[in-house]
Amino acid sequence: MVYMKEAELLKTEITALSHDGRGIGRDLQGKTVFIDGALPGEHVTCEITHKKRRFNVARAVSIDSPAEDRVIPQCEHFLMCGGCSNQHLSEQAQISAKQNTLLEQLEHFGQTKPQNILSPITGPQWGYRTKARLGVRYVHKKDKVLVGFREKHSNFIAELQSCTILHPLVANLITPLQNFIRELDAYRDIPQLEVAVGEQELAIIVRHLQPLSASDRQAWLDFAVQHRFACYLQPAGPDSITKIWPADNNERLYYQLPDHNLKFAFHPTDFTQVNTTINRKMIAQALDLLDLQKTDKVLDLFCGLGNFSLPMAQRTSKVTGIEGAQSMVKRAYENASANGINNVDFYPADLTKDQSNIPWAKVKYNKVLLDPPRSGALAVLPWLAQIAPSRIVYVSCNPATLARDCGELVNNYGYKLVNVGVMDMFPHTQHVEAMALLQRD
Repeated sequence: MVYMKEAELLKTEITALSHDGRGIGRDLQGKTVFIDGALPGEHVTCEITHKKRRFNVARAVSIDSPAEDRVIPQCEHFLMCGGCSNQHLSEQAQISAKQNTLLEQLEHFGQTKPQNILSPITGPQWGYRTKARLGVRYVHKKDKVLVGFREKHSNFIAELQSCTILHPLVANLITPLQNFIRELDAYRDIPQLEVAVGEQELAIIVRHLQPLSASDRQAWLDFAVQHRFACYLQPAGPDSITKIWPADNNERLYYQLPDHNLKFAFHPTDFTQVNTTINRKMIAQALDLLDLQKTDKVLDLFCGLGNFSLPMAQRTSKVTGIEGAQSMVKRAYENASANGINNVDFYPADLTKDQSNIPWAKVKYNKVLLDPPRSGALAVLPWLAQIAPSRIVYVSCNPATLARDCGELVNNYGYKLVNVGVMDMFPHTQHVEAMALLQRD
């Protein structure tokens, strides 16, 4: 890579949007240029910032001919902060871009097309994000502690005073946290804060590289009391996390699914969906696509703390949930018991390995829900095909692995890709969440 010492300006037309939110144009020699802040259909003047062998990287200096879909970003830090990439693009255009990405990858990686495209699942555009890991860094030149997301295409922490996508309980604390941490003895030794919001409750986990002094520990406790959040300290690995306030031995936050009269308890470090509204709509759509009946036996793979399992159990004969982490299996049972649901079982299993000889995998399930991590569910597909469920609903946070796995099920195991659609779990970002329904005769 060649770093530019002097500004090199280029005028170009933007023909497409990359998967990371940059406009795509070409220089005078026909070389591809990825341009921050540019949108398809625009003519822009850009500054080349990096040169690589196959493409260049640039940032828009002026928008000479704005696209119809361009809007004014609501966040004052948009041009610098890497937490969002699409605030300059209208809501509908963002959804269309995500849907196009999904369909392109289904065709490219899966060699398949859906019979129907579902209406996008959408929700609040601002203040939606209830979980995040925020970087913390002391900047010597500014004599200031920064708290927030990284800058775009950089490991530096963006200098923020607010955030429009974080839940207000977190966003409103960014500046107070920066000022507070700077006054600590350990202001250089706190690299990260993990934040989680339940039903209007906030928890903050403070990761620190060195043991905290007694005065710093007391300061965190006082700050938590003042700003009304649950405070945890983490001096080492996950097992070292200790709650210091409130001193009530309750290490759970809660979220609700009102349509199902369910309440879920979770530890601040547990995986939960970051967008409460989208999660509720996502569950409703998944249950509808599965067409659940009282006689159904459902397998919920990568079930987590039972987010789908418990609503499905309310409509079916039996649900079996499988999850890799024993702690999440424990949490799932905890939630089933608290909600009075007894027709569900949970088992720990490494779903990257063959499960065909495990007792629970030999049961005849007629419907399956898949909600795997970004790496997808490729390893489970051969023995899943042996079970031969009539319906599979696949919930995905990575359209590339969703496409690959749907291609396997369609091209090798006799399924039809009936429905597919996007869910706007992370508005203003490039994250594409999707759901697919596969059926076999």
